[in-house]
Amino acid sequence: MAGIKSVRLAIQVATLRRDQAAAILLQMQQSQSLAQEQMSQLKTYADETEARWARAAQISVTTEMMRHHYQFMDRLHQAVILQEGVLGQWGSKVERAHTHWLETEFRVTGLKQVLKSNEAELALVQARREQKEMDEFAAMQTRRTAQQTL
Repeated sequence: MAGIKSVRLAIQVATLRRDQAAAILLQMQQSQSLAQEQMSQLKTYADETEARWARAAQISVTTEMMRHHYQFMDRLHQAVILQEGVLGQWGSKVERAHTHWLETEFRVTGLKQVLKSNEAELALVQARREQKEMDEFAAMQTRRTAQQTL
């Protein structure tokens, strides 16, 4: 019985850790999603800026304006490259958090299997004990009946 209580306590602790791991995974996935959204916004802004520049360049553009535009676009592309790095980091973090969550989930499942096995073993021992008591009771009844008929 003490073994079953220990396993149940271990299940509670493992379940708590699994739930914490799931919460961390969810937070990281949300952060990754925000970083992806930021990347989309950066790319959309770069595309819109290029389109505006192409329309404006058809009218009239000075050399100075072209230089400023190219500098701005270089910086914008650098921001996109930095954001790709951020996305890569979030991808790694989410992957590690997911692996950790899976490990905790397997731990809970394994402990539940141990509990189920222990409970089945305990039930079998109890059934054998009850069967033994019934057999002893039946044997006593048989002896009494045999003694009374003599």
